[in-house]
Amino acid sequence: MGKLLLTGVDGNLGNQAAEYLLNLVEKDQLIFCAYSEAALKKYADLGIETHVTNFNHKDVLTEAFANADKVALISMPFVGAKRQNAHKNVVDAAKEAGVQQIIYTSLVNAADESNPSIEKIDHIFTEDYINEVGMDHIFLRNSQYAEAMVTNYFTFVKMGGVMQNNQADGKMAYISRKDCAKAVAHALATDKYHDAILNINGPELMTITDFVNYGNEATGNNVTYQAISDEENYAIFDAMGVPRTTDGDFKKDSEAPFSSEGMVTFGEAIRLGKMDNFTDDFKLLTGEEAITVKYMFDHADEFQVGERHSEDK
Repeated sequence: MGKLLLTGVDGNLGNQAAEYLLNLVEKDQLIFCAYSEAALKKYADLGIETHVTNFNHKDVLTEAFANADKVALISMPFVGAKRQNAHKNVVDAAKEAGVQQIIYTSLVNAADESNPSIEKIDHIFTEDYINEVGMDHIFLRNSQYAEAMVTNYFTFVKMGGVMQNNQADGKMAYISRKDCAKAVAHALATDKYHDAILNINGPELMTITDFVNYGNEATGNNVTYQAISDEENYAIFDAMGVPRTTDGDFKKDSEAPFSSEGMVTFGEAIRLGKMDNFTDDFKLLTGEEAITVKYMFDHADEFQVGERHSEDK
């Protein structure tokens, strides 16, 4: 059997997935890839096969994938044609190298054409392309990272205690990024799923008001929620210096390390009921319960969104 290859170990999700994998399989079964040699050094020192890769260069990817039976493609943090081409390069390289299965971190309800999320366009493109080339796959359709909203909660504590966004009463089963990473690791390590779509969501479907209430209970703050329009939501992010698209400039240490186009259209999708998938797929895949929002607020220092690590917009 070939090895299990994880891309993006220099990112927030990939780094966590790598740590879980080290507890699931033997080191000689693993291949880790990242943009920089520095990010790979600690794994190379453990005797793990490592490769410096760039999704924009297919030939390098094909060489890196040569010994891999399964590849986990962690989606890139930029949006549009460049991401689609980068993902296509990974899929083409995997096919050319003889990889047997690809695991892809997608988005909940990605296939719904009425879903307004700008992010889902690239995700369904990638899913469709993997199907088109005929590769066995596991699509991990992740719900929104709870860490993004935990950090957002504390941002609004500092901004006067009124959280404002465009989600209104829409519902989302918020999932910890740690659990999304755990899902990637288990998807790589298991042989029980083929041509599968798994919805990786948290243990409770809730509105953003419910989310805020968990924050208040844990912290003693008295944050309230106010629904605003999409354009008003853009204005808030503009004032914070958040770029509209992933082609913009991201501030170091930003509390919102995403493009506002992605966040606002995601909020719109939640408001319209396009993100309220709720399954037990995470538990079936990992054998574990997903982390609750209450636990995340009780241990808030461990569940912040963190910095943007991409070396390529």
